[in-house]
Amino acid sequence: MQQTSLHPMLNVAIKAARAAGAIINRASLDLEALRINTKSPNDFVTEVDHAAEGVIIETLLGAYPDHGILAEESGRTHGAKHSEYVWIIDPLDGTTNFIHGLPVYCVSIALAHRGVVQQAVVYDPTRNDLFYATKGRGAFLNDRRLRVSKRTRMSDALIGTGFPFRRGDNFKRYVKMFEEVMQHCAGLRRPGAAALDLCYVAAGYYDAFFETGLQPWDVAAGSLIVTEAGGLVGNFTGEADFLHQREVVAGTPRIYAPLVTMLSPYTRVIKEEDVATPAAAPATEAAAAPAAPKKRAPVRIKKDEGGEAPV
Repeated sequence: MQQTSLHPMLNVAIKAARAAGAIINRASLDLEALRINTKSPNDFVTEVDHAAEGVIIETLLGAYPDHGILAEESGRTHGAKHSEYVWIIDPLDGTTNFIHGLPVYCVSIALAHRGVVQQAVVYDPTRNDLFYATKGRGAFLNDRRLRVSKRTRMSDALIGTGFPFRRGDNFKRYVKMFEEVMQHCAGLRRPGAAALDLCYVAAGYYDAFFETGLQPWDVAAGSLIVTEAGGLVGNFTGEADFLHQREVVAGTPRIYAPLVTMLSPYTRVIKEEDVATPAAAPATEAAAAPAAPKKRAPVRIKKDEGGEAPV
C-alpha cells in the first residue's frame, strides 16, 4: 500500500508519529543527559515524553483543530473537550526501556470516533518500523500487509504479556495467572511496550498477548491493528468493551478462545469475590471458532482518578 492512498487522517497521524520518533532518536544518543522524573514507584517520565507528546499534539491539532485529545502526559487539557473525534496518544510507550537504553519502545497514536477507533499508528523509531491501520482497510507494517499467525494449538503458541511493577499491584494474582498460561503454551515474553506487543500479534511474531493495568493510550492503536490483521481483541471475559477496563487479551482466533478461558477467572470486570484460584483445566487445543463467553452483566471497575499508564 502506497502512502498516497492512505486516509488523510492516518497520514497526519503518521507525520506526527515520525516527528515524535525523531525527537526520541536524538535523545537516545545521549541518555546520560536526560532529566527523569518519577510519577510513582517504577513509573517514569522524561523530558522526551513531554517533547514527543507536544509535537504530536501540535501536528494533529494543526490539521484538525476541532478534534479532542487524550494523551498520557497531559490528559485532556488540549483540543476540543466535546468533539466526537478524539486522538488517543502515548508519546513514548516503554519509557523504562528507553531510559535504560533497551531499544524496545514506540510512539502510539489512535483516532477514535464516537468511542470507536478508526485510525491507528504505532511507530518503532529504533527500527524505523511503521505499523498502521484504517478500520475496514487492513493493517500494514511499512508496505507489507499484516496477518496474524496460523497456529491453532495453544501448546505451540508464543504469548506476550506484561509483569506487575507498581506498588499495590496484586502480585499473587499475577503469579497464578502466569502459572496457568505457562503450563499450556510454548513460551511467555515480556519486552515492556504494550503497543508494540499488540503489533507483534498482528504481525504473527506472537500468537497472543495479555496484560492488566493498561490505559486507553496503551492499547487503542494496537488493538485496531490486531483486528485489521484478522485477530481478536477483548477483555479477560472475551467481551469487546476493553478500552477503559485496564485489561486486554489479543490473539489469533484459535488461540484467543482458550486463552480467554484461562484468564476469565482473573478479570477485574467481575466482582472480586468471584475471583478465586482456578482449577488448572487444560485448554482446548484447537477450537474450531472462538468460544462464546458466558453472558454476564459486567460490573465496571471504577476508573482510577489520575491513574498513570505502565511503561
